[in-house]
Amino acid sequence: MQTFTKIISGLLLTASLVGPADLAQAAPKKDFKVAWSIYVGWMPWGYAADHGIVKKWADKYGIKIEVTQFNDYVESMNQYTAGAYDAVTLTNMDGLSIPAAGGVDTTAVIVGDFSNGNDAVILKDKTQLADIKGQSVNLVEFSVSHYLLARALESIGASERDVKVVNTSDADMVAAFQTADVSSVVTWNPLVSSILENPSAKAVFDSSKIPGEIIDLMAANTDVLADNPDFGKALAGIWYETLAVMTADSPEGKAAREEMGKASGTDLKGFEAQMAATKLFDKPADAVSFTASPELGKTMDRVRQFLFAKGLLGNGAAYADVIGISLPDGSVLGDKANVKFRFVTDYMDAAAKGSL
Repeated sequence: MQTFTKIISGLLLTASLVGPADLAQAAPKKDFKVAWSIYVGWMPWGYAADHGIVKKWADKYGIKIEVTQFNDYVESMNQYTAGAYDAVTLTNMDGLSIPAAGGVDTTAVIVGDFSNGNDAVILKDKTQLADIKGQSVNLVEFSVSHYLLARALESIGASERDVKVVNTSDADMVAAFQTADVSSVVTWNPLVSSILENPSAKAVFDSSKIPGEIIDLMAANTDVLADNPDFGKALAGIWYETLAVMTADSPEGKAAREEMGKASGTDLKGFEAQMAATKLFDKPADAVSFTASPELGKTMDRVRQFLFAKGLLGNGAAYADVIGISLPDGSVLGDKANVKFRFVTDYMDAAAKGSL
């Protein structure tokens, strides 16, 4: 309590010493912090930081951008939500359930890709999805794996009532599948590839069956972005320059993919296999088209209904409309007075037009 009192007293003293004119003349924000975590679609951020691409674009706009890798994906989002970072890599579902549901207005600056096979339902000694009925399913509860399971069950006219979900850390997933007690898992790459090396493992459903629903983003604090649009432009510039290198059929491109693969715990072959299971929007015009498509609204409606059913739209959320989701055409899913998650095409479109 004493510490809290000191903080309040300090804030009051500061307010009494700083007048409106001083506040109006406050220096614009120049330093920005970006958090990212290991995943095939986010590896370009680490490469860009290591190879001077981040600095190049930051310098162009007279700012500084610090890019930090997190080994714990959830922690990276928690740190962003707490205000320690200005932008973070996350999925469309997690962006809604963590920062947006936590009250942090968040904008998807870059729609980078969607999972097109990287996430999978895997059974042991069974070959049909219908065989999952009655089984215990190990997965990271309330993650995109949980969502994939729900969509898989829906595809065969079943529901979560037909299985038992066992919450399992992604760090333990590969080892868990080797045990006699575990017969079914849902996870993502590179864990999927590791598990499928077991002769008894069979992928019976994957994200290619629900294309465009598990979307990987670079998202930023909406207020920070509004006050500092050059930050968003720099992020877009970094992203598309790095993708041009990553996807190039050249010695430089191969070296980049090999480096990203090693950094993510695999090799060139493994990394390229993961890329093949990812719909990567290496051309900004394609990202704009995908984001502006009516299908995005349908996907986000399905995602928010899932999150509401799991109680993940904030404490005491009485309905799925509690959080507003703004789409590029200006329409809003949910509460227009409480928009906390936004999809825009501005920065990707600027990249497509060469106007960054």
